[in-house]
Amino acid sequence: MFKFKPVSLLSLPGLVIVLPALWYAIAYGGLPRLWSHHEHKLQHGRHNEIASFTSQGIPADPVNLELHGDAGAIDCALTRAGWTRADPVSVWSGLKIGGSVLLHRSYPQAPVSPLYVEDRAQDVAYQLDEGKSADKRHHVRFWQVRPNDWLGAATFDRGVGFSLFTLQITHHIGADVDAERERISALVLASGGRVAGTVASGIPGNRWHRNGGGDKFRTDGGIRVLDLGRCG
Repeated sequence: MFKFKPVSLLSLPGLVIVLPALWYAIAYGGLPRLWSHHEHKLQHGRHNEIASFTSQGIPADPVNLELHGDAGAIDCALTRAGWTRADPVSVWSGLKIGGSVLLHRSYPQAPVSPLYVEDRAQDVAYQLDEGKSADKRHHVRFWQVRPNDWLGAATFDRGVGFSLFTLQITHHIGADVDAERERISALVLASGGRVAGTVASGIPGNRWHRNGGGDKFRTDGGIRVLDLGRCG
């Protein structure tokens, strides 16, 4: 008669089951809550900063763009330069971006994680691969804060790894976020737009900061204001 043999948690098969489950519970449960509590205690000194936040309320990528115009003008300016609108986050798109990174396959519509401004996830995001897969890419998120008024956060994903703060799997951003701001600005100018000025984001300039994944970045603290052209 067949008898079930229990698997010891200290055996190799047991560890294969327990360790991933433990990592998932810590990375997507305990650590985000702990870090969110820590960040909320610091918010009294950062209330003037214009930045995006993760769903746990952890400061994420800096807002470095403000665009005036309609969604069609944004789409025209970026897609004519080879950028692609990112797919919504779903199980299927998650599997596709995982396959793109692991197998070095192209996925031009790879999704970006939701970040929040004024308690709303981005309305639209665009990306441009740098290489054969979605491992390294330029991307920008846009939030429509008023009719024909958009805030944007442009960054560069330099690779996939684990978040320093939460151990979640994430893209790590490059340190020079101002270069990505200027990249988008150049696309808007090339499509007939113009620079309308620069305003302060409230993020202290010319010093190191960290985003929600623990990645260090440096900025002059400016938000580039751009009027979109007709992009005819």
